[in-house]
Amino acid sequence: MFVLMVYDAGVKRVGPILKTARRYLNWVQNSVLEGEITQGDLKALKRDLAEIINPEHDSVLFYVWRTDRYAAREALGLQREARGNFV
Repeated sequence: MFVLMVYDAGVKRVGPILKTARRYLNWVQNSVLEGEITQGDLKALKRDLAEIINPEHDSVLFYVWRTDRYAAREALGLQREARGNFV
């Protein structure tokens, strides 16, 4: 499946969230990651993040597609190089 993850967190938790998420997804922009991931790895990512975030102050959103076949990304300005087949 293809996942787009976005997050908004307190300053002290931004680094640990990014470090954890980069084990599973590609970092494409501040607070935004994307990539192909298995359902098991998505569950593991959510579990790992639940240990880091403060649910009263932080937010993590996941947009999930079964495949990236019908998706496209368009960008303006500076882009971080994405790995994988979704560009």
